[in-house]
Amino acid sequence: MSNVVLSKPKLGFILATRAALGLGVGLLVSSRLDRRRRRKLGQTLVAVGALTTIPAAMLVTRRGRMGSRRD
Repeated sequence: MSNVVLSKPKLGFILATRAALGLGVGLLVSSRLDRRRRRKLGQTLVAVGALTTIPAAMLVTRRGRMGSRRD
């Protein structure tokens, strides 16, 4: 297992993407809001979380490759 060092803003970005995805899925399976509003909000959050996963993953993998070159 290798360690990846990220700056606070990059770590915050990655955490926000995971939170948006998780919150969206949670809304889709919950029954707190009316069905129409819950679906719309849940789908939007899932889409944002999924789409921002790509750049977040690139940050981590790029940083990991850079770290392995120094070793």
